[in-house]
Amino acid sequence: MPSAASGYRPVLSTPGAAAFFFPAAMGRVGIAMTGLGLVWLLHARTGSYGTAGLGAACFALAEALIGPQVARLVDRFGQTRVLPFSLLAHGAAITGVLMAATPGPAIAAATCAGAAVPQLGALSAARWAHLLGRERADEMPAAFSLESLANATAFLLGPVLVTALGAAGDTTLASTIAAVLVLGGGGTLATQRRTAPRPAREHAERARATATLLRPVFLLLAALNLAIGLYFGTMGVAVSAFAAHHKVLGAAAPIIAASSLSGLLSGWLYGRHRHRATAHRQLIITSAWLTGTGVLLPLAPSAFWLGVAVMVTESAVPPTLVLLNVLTEKAVHPAALTQAFTWSNSSSAAGSALAASLAGHSPLRRCLGGLRRTRTGPGHRGRSPGPCARPLPRRAAVGKGSG
Repeated sequence: MPSAASGYRPVLSTPGAAAFFFPAAMGRVGIAMTGLGLVWLLHARTGSYGTAGLGAACFALAEALIGPQVARLVDRFGQTRVLPFSLLAHGAAITGVLMAATPGPAIAAATCAGAAVPQLGALSAARWAHLLGRERADEMPAAFSLESLANATAFLLGPVLVTALGAAGDTTLASTIAAVLVLGGGGTLATQRRTAPRPAREHAERARATATLLRPVFLLLAALNLAIGLYFGTMGVAVSAFAAHHKVLGAAAPIIAASSLSGLLSGWLYGRHRHRATAHRQLIITSAWLTGTGVLLPLAPSAFWLGVAVMVTESAVPPTLVLLNVLTEKAVHPAALTQAFTWSNSSSAAGSALAASLAGHSPLRRCLGGLRRTRTGPGHRGRSPGPCARPLPRRAAVGKGSG
């Protein structure tokens, strides 16, 4: 096995690699800020969380549905030709949100912003596949580990920055910074022509490439990404409900933070080493690890042990995501890779949204309500705390057991 430092140094020292990776990573911080930034901005403008939530939901839905179609154009015409138009449309739409005086135009502009937001993660992953090629396929896990670290870091820093600015009353500034990061990172990426994958211009080649997206192996990989999304969407709600059940509401945030750090560490360590087992065998191992530890989460006797269990479970997620990308790169024609990575992201996002909606529909709300009645309700001394007295449903506790 190579030295620990050998995993990332060779791929980042590849000519042109750092020039596209770091701008794409910077842009992803902006993307991570945009959805929550819209919530803060629209709520500050309208005073309605319903309007704010609708605007953010339309942004996310448009991104999930239209993103793969934009990726198809990228595969056909090339990143450097399509990305400038995508950035221009996204910037104009965000400007429309900032200038809108009423909720209707603001929500419409937010929807357009989601449809046009560049899929920087998919674009960067496609460049890694093109740059390393089959000759350096053994370095692909290290490259995709870097992508996983960039995504995880972006979705840790972005929401924190937006929340800090929103709480300080600078909601417009938060959305502006997000747009600047997206446009700056994406614009820099668009200028990197040498590492951009070759577009599939001929109809026959495009047809063969698109057909690989319908192969059972890719559909299975997309389903696994959906399952990962279910994991992400459920975990936050489930941990909060567990903390409410055990009357330690303050423990929820530290548990989630510790699990995120555990995932970052495991992803970093995974990419630093070469692994002798095939990607298929590794995926079976990490999936079994994720499922097995996830099943144990409802059995945690206290918030402390839940935190330990969540950290152990979370450590299996980044290697699983990396392996899904590695296998996607092998299963799909190079001329359809941007679409494949974008569909994988959309599958994960759909699973996350669905799981959060289902898990948050009743357990957390009933638990918190039950605790309020038990603690503060007049004449309720000795009354059962209601739904929180029962164990959490398995789907709420481990629904994240799945980009």
